Amino acid sequence: MSCDSDPYVFTTDALPNDPRFLPPLANGLLGWKVFDSIMHMGGVYNGEAGDCHRADIPCPLAAKIETEEPAQHNYTLDTHTGIFSHTLSSASVTASQSLYCHRFYANILVMEVLLERRVTSEEPVVVNLVSSFDPHSKDIQFESSPDYKGGRHIQGQTAKAEFPGGSCPTVHLIWTPVPSTVSLPPEQTKARWGFILVVANSLEAAKSSYDEGLNLMETGNLRPSHEKAWKELWLQSKVEVTGSETLSKAVVGCMFYLLSAFPSIHDTSSYFGGLSPGGLSNGGDGQDYWGHVFWDQDVWMYPGIALFYPKLARSVLEYRVGTIDGAKDNAQKQGYKGLKFPWESAVSGREVCPDDIYGQQEIHINGDVTLAFQHYLYLTEDLSVFTEGKGSEVIFGVADYWVSRVKWNPDDQKYHLLGVMPPDEYYYNVNNSVYTNTVAKLSLQFAVELADFLQHSAPKEWQEVAERIEIPFDQELQYHPEYDGYSKGQPVKQADTVMLGYPLGLPMPPEVRRNDLEAYEPVTDPNGPAMTWGMFAIGWLELGEAEKAQRLLEKCFKNIQGPFQVWSESSDGSGAVNFLTGMGGFLQAVLFGYTGFRVQKECLAFAPLLPDEICELCVRGINYLGNQMDWLLRKDDVCVILREQTGRAGNTNPHKLQVVLKASGAKIPLKPGQPVTFPREAGCICKMDPPSSCWPL
Repeated sequence: MSCDSDPYVFTTDALPNDPRFLPPLANGLLGWKVFDSIMHMGGVYNGEAGDCHRADIPCPLAAKIETEEPAQHNYTLDTHTGIFSHTLSSASVTASQSLYCHRFYANILVMEVLLERRVTSEEPVVVNLVSSFDPHSKDIQFESSPDYKGGRHIQGQTAKAEFPGGSCPTVHLIWTPVPSTVSLPPEQTKARWGFILVVANSLEAAKSSYDEGLNLMETGNLRPSHEKAWKELWLQSKVEVTGSETLSKAVVGCMFYLLSAFPSIHDTSSYFGGLSPGGLSNGGDGQDYWGHVFWDQDVWMYPGIALFYPKLARSVLEYRVGTIDGAKDNAQKQGYKGLKFPWESAVSGREVCPDDIYGQQEIHINGDVTLAFQHYLYLTEDLSVFTEGKGSEVIFGVADYWVSRVKWNPDDQKYHLLGVMPPDEYYYNVNNSVYTNTVAKLSLQFAVELADFLQHSAPKEWQEVAERIEIPFDQELQYHPEYDGYSKGQPVKQADTVMLGYPLGLPMPPEVRRNDLEAYEPVTDPNGPAMTWGMFAIGWLELGEAEKAQRLLEKCFKNIQGPFQVWSESSDGSGAVNFLTGMGGFLQAVLFGYTGFRVQKECLAFAPLLPDEICELCVRGINYLGNQMDWLLRKDDVCVILREQTGRAGNTNPHKLQVVLKASGAKIPLKPGQPVTFPREAGCICKMDPPSSCWPL
């Protein structure tokens, strides 16, 4: 049963039959599927190389409320607040259990229980707390430690490091003991209990966080501080659809679960363990891609969040910077220069894919990583990421890798990339994957551009390879074959060549874009991963075919496993669960498809188009060059409001912005708090200042 009145509230009277689709709660550091006996912590893995996986951590708050008498049940995930609640109503009592990963204090997981007597009685009311907690883990040898301020305490270390000589992280758990029952005495009508669990990598951090939790409970600020943090997040970004309840709830669910995977916008620890396809609540041994970080992070999950939150976007880039040493090691092992980011990454950046061929051949990951850095720079003009933040090492290291990896062919006077696996993993050891070669070209061009900004001398080979790398194209059929030797009509696993138009932005005539879409749509595996159809939808929206785009986007609804809007990788419910990759692709179809947003070097372009069933699309909090904008898209017009200035990343002198309409050439200044409405047409947001040849350092 859904809650029709509020798309942010997912509610039901029965839990999913498949426990994999219970709602995950996370905060960028801790991840837990409600009621599960296992949880995970970002950056805590066990196992070497291909055996590396998220270490299972037992969860002491894995308990359910039950009564001896018959009761009605309600289960609700309120995404406004990030709180999951189970309410049990019997003849004598209403019992409510609330669970949440604290959004501000990331080391804290909370369970609250409230009992309210429904009838006057001389008998006590008893509610059972049925626990599945087992203080053991197959990945961590836990030992009991002395209690701390009434809290139980265990600690342990993972069994095996990610690579020989690497460190094995330590994990401390301190928690409020959970009794087997809670009760109301005859004279009491209401009572509340609070239980906290702290998970940390050191004893000092664990005790400090537990002290903080106890203080928050004592002052009554534990839950309010959590709710305030979620409220602050939602004030900075909202994507709301009018006209389709199904689409509206899907978008909210995607935003909620993606935001849950990121750290707090107030986090100052500078450590973030990256985004894995199944999020922090999944990824143990043999499931949900072992909790590894793939291109899914940089290409699928990142763009929709980066459009709103520069600080969260930067955390993704900092994760990649933190893996530079591992990427250097990967390149050297392959016999190449520069950096080779792993196909599957954990903490060090060394390759941890269980199957060597992916790490050896799916080298498009390098360009995917640099694309995220480029996207960030164009959105923020924050060069500090590339200077003191060491992002330039990433960009230049990847450029050096491409130059050492290509082969010159004197016959066609082109550079080739041989023996690769494209994003379409049905094929391997192919030459000149059109996606791989294009993303290599883009990252080389960006390296040259960045070197110019930073007044760094760029090797001439970067530009030379970028200009002369082979981009496969069939002149007769006027479409891009997926790789050398691809025959039109061969089956395809997932979005690959169709991504040349978006997100890569490879210039091509509309008829070629159409031909690519028409060539690959009928041969794409209908049971392939969930993010695919969003890319097709964006392509058709580019061509003005909103209804065709909508039909493709609606295919994604089969991947949403109700009632908590949890995605599965495949439409039949199989594959990774809480599939953030699919959510990211779906969200991009809305944010970059319906709006036509394109992040470009000198502007934020737009070309809005809504399908018939959508009356309005409201996108609040678009963050461009330090300015926040709210957009309202309707059938015939667009309204933009520039919010009051709040400062910007890396620059304290934000530029004034204007709307420039493509057809009419009209230029409309944007002034804080003053709505600007114009007919629905393509255009861009850009600076009012005269363009300069170089951004100020």
